[in-house]
Amino acid sequence: MTDKTDDDAEIANEITATARQAREVAERAEGTPRPGDARKWPLAKIGIGIGSAALAAAVIYAARSRKKD
Repeated sequence: MTDKTDDDAEIANEITATARQAREVAERAEGTPRPGDARKWPLAKIGIGIGSAALAAAVIYAARSRKKD
């Protein structure tokens, strides 16, 4: 019976230590920005720019091949 009580106390101490450690980590991380809160890239504008450049290149390529005939 005594051994089981020691095991229970040891498990309780481990749980308490883990909870304390988690709380300390959370307190240290309070002022830091979250990974998802970073400044967003303007992907729509970049996509439109890339699409426009691709269309312009296609038109230039098509016009170049017509001039050779």
